[in-house]
Amino acid sequence: MFSVMEGSLMISGTFLDEISHDIPHQNWGRKEWENDFKLMKKMGIDTVVLIRCGYQKFLTYPSKYLVQKKDCFMPRVDLVKQFLELSDLYGMQFYFGTYDSGAYWATGNMTQELDVNLKVIEEVYTQYGHFKSFKGWYLSLELSRRTKGAIETIATLGKQCKAVSQGLPVFISPWIDGKKAVMAADTSISKEEVVSLKEHQAEWNEIFDGVQGAIDIVAFQDGHVAYEELGDYLKINKKLADTYGMQSWTNTESFDRDMPIKFLPIKFEKLLLKMEAAKRAGCTKAITFEFSHFMSPQSSYRQAGHLYNRYLEHFGEQLTL
Repeated sequence: MFSVMEGSLMISGTFLDEISHDIPHQNWGRKEWENDFKLMKKMGIDTVVLIRCGYQKFLTYPSKYLVQKKDCFMPRVDLVKQFLELSDLYGMQFYFGTYDSGAYWATGNMTQELDVNLKVIEEVYTQYGHFKSFKGWYLSLELSRRTKGAIETIATLGKQCKAVSQGLPVFISPWIDGKKAVMAADTSISKEEVVSLKEHQAEWNEIFDGVQGAIDIVAFQDGHVAYEELGDYLKINKKLADTYGMQSWTNTESFDRDMPIKFLPIKFEKLLLKMEAAKRAGCTKAITFEFSHFMSPQSSYRQAGHLYNRYLEHFGEQLTL
């Protein structure tokens, strides 16, 4: 059993990966999702984040715009409505994730995602903004370093989110271009060419300067660098976020990037090491990617339920305070 740091940062948010772009879909209905919300609540989760409202042609809500203009498939179930209803029921905050056409990943040019998402943001808030639990926005276009068009796209979309929703907060979850920053389809689990601390600080200072006022929260993914290096990067991220008036969360990945099989639930000791590093760096909230596949007792991975049990054993006393 590991020792608990006083006031340890615990996971209080999770992404909802409904599209399951690079991990298996679990084919859940409302019953399974409601059970998961109950399990989330038990471990202290108060925030859920739709990782994306659609990917390529598959959608989570009946978007007239995306079906008509982008030839997307009409979904059989309105998952956005379902998640908002469950969030209302269980007292959680819901953050809406924007659309990803997949074009950016193929071309490296994020501006291709701009026009479509301006329309999606307006459409979504008109349809769902009345829900009590609709508390903010997540820009699902992941970025790192000097992604082409990223500053313009992120800044414009963040301002659009705020404009249509009377200033609700907007957050991003970038990655650190470390040795584990390889694409899911790659056969390798690491690479040689990586960003240095100095480069990381300079490049993200430029990005934060460009998106200041449009982004309220930044939650860097924590799985792309070595465990012994993570603390230094998190401290830089926190310092930059403070400089530009942003809240500094952490995206504590609950899957393992060290395994040749992509992706499996992480070993509890590794998860705890990352959470403790985030606490020392001064991060104010930990969210995870993601509970339902990698921590839930309902997951198709049996290891996920064991991770949930170890988590509750470790933090049980704090969860009951």
